[in-house]
Amino acid sequence: MNAAKLFTSSVGKKFIMAATGLALFLFVFLHLVGNLQVFLGWEELNRYGAFLQGNVELLWPARIALLLIVSLHIWSAVKLTQENRAARPQPYVQHEVVAASYASRTMFMSGLIILAFIIFHLLHFTAQVQAVNFTGKNFADLQDAKGRHDVFAMMVLGFQKPLVAGFYIVAMFLLFLHLSHGLGAMFQSLGWKSPAYAPLINRFAAVVSWLIFLGYVSIPVAIQLGYGEAHLKEVLK
Repeated sequence: MNAAKLFTSSVGKKFIMAATGLALFLFVFLHLVGNLQVFLGWEELNRYGAFLQGNVELLWPARIALLLIVSLHIWSAVKLTQENRAARPQPYVQHEVVAASYASRTMFMSGLIILAFIIFHLLHFTAQVQAVNFTGKNFADLQDAKGRHDVFAMMVLGFQKPLVAGFYIVAMFLLFLHLSHGLGAMFQSLGWKSPAYAPLINRFAAVVSWLIFLGYVSIPVAIQLGYGEAHLKEVLK
């Protein structure tokens, strides 16, 4: 498929959505692996955070590539949604959903809400904008005993706010819905799905989506239950 058809044909747009979706799935998985180091304690998580911040020659190209991937994913989703609506301009008098799951029917809306969450999450923990952390503390000022930015204390302080934790959990559930359908659709768009093993792929997508959801929400839930409070008190005293 040439570049022109890649960006103009429906098949090309579906391929772009699938390829960028695969890249974003890998990021979501790797980001989860990094975040789960919070359960190893403040030393391990802060060392991981210092490693990322100390390699700007890798960090910024990765951020730019991720921004490009997200932009292409959103662009292809919007274009395909517009094409689908144009192909059926008049709604059915009686609309019955036969074979579409709730996840598949809400892909576009869940994607928009996830995008809103990503923007908030970046302002909250990455840019560390004080106006959106709802704590009255400046996250950038948090330092551990070794003088590194205390990512552990920042996460605990941020997720101690019930509204922040609740918004995070809701966003992760929407991500679960998005992935549970999107992973199966991705295999199909990339030509990796055949009727012979389609049920296996669908089960794989569901299981992986649940594991990612549970992994992410375990962090705010644990913090709401008191995890990390002792270290936070040491940092803030």
